[in-house]
Amino acid sequence: MVGIRPVLAGAAAAAALSLGATLAFAAGAEPDISGIWWTTAYSPKLLPMGGGDPPLDAAGKNKYQENMTGLRSGSIVDKARKVCIPDGVPRVLETPYPFEIFQVPKGQVTMIHELNHQLRVIALDKPLPKLEDLVAFGNYNGHTVGHWEGDTLVIEGDGYNDDTFLDSTGLPHSDQLVTTERVRKINANQLEDVVTIHDPAYYTRDWQARFVYNRRNDIRMEDYSCNDAQHRDLSSIKGVAEVRAARAAGRFP
Repeated sequence: MVGIRPVLAGAAAAAALSLGATLAFAAGAEPDISGIWWTTAYSPKLLPMGGGDPPLDAAGKNKYQENMTGLRSGSIVDKARKVCIPDGVPRVLETPYPFEIFQVPKGQVTMIHELNHQLRVIALDKPLPKLEDLVAFGNYNGHTVGHWEGDTLVIEGDGYNDDTFLDSTGLPHSDQLVTTERVRKINANQLEDVVTIHDPAYYTRDWQARFVYNRRNDIRMEDYSCNDAQHRDLSSIKGVAEVRAARAAGRFP
């Protein structure tokens, strides 16, 4: 898998934060990314870093077209929005709902996503099992382990099943999907997650997507599953109103 080179923040505040973090690491402290985080913008389509379209190969393009056609006609069901299965990675990262990070107990990081009560438990400093040991136990959010590289939490995921999409438009993945996330603060109140997608069954090369979240000390997590009539107000999230208008007009997604 290729390494990720996340976009570096050039602001003075970010530089000061990085310097302070470096001193903390030298003292043996673990970076603090705990708290409630909420996306700054929503798009139903996964947007590659650098622009353009996901680098689908011929098989991937065929599968993507099949998925989009089936979702429009109803012959394919988006189970994450109909029966509330977990979104999988990276789709869970793009939802317009908040999530909370816990760094307890020692040795793990836990992410609780409000949408569909999704839980990601990331063991730290443990080896990721080989795929042949995971293939019989594929799950929606994969099997994940993590470690710290300076101020960045690196999360490796493998052993995904193929029952989910990469995004809300039906972007496909196979059970060969491997993900690597690099999660870090880019300033005191923003969190960045850059994910690398490796799936040789459908893509010509590894590629990345970037997500940015705001710290939200003013809210608490709520109980919400797909298709609930009452749920959190999302009108402040850029992109949500446009997607709702498109769907109301019969446009996909």
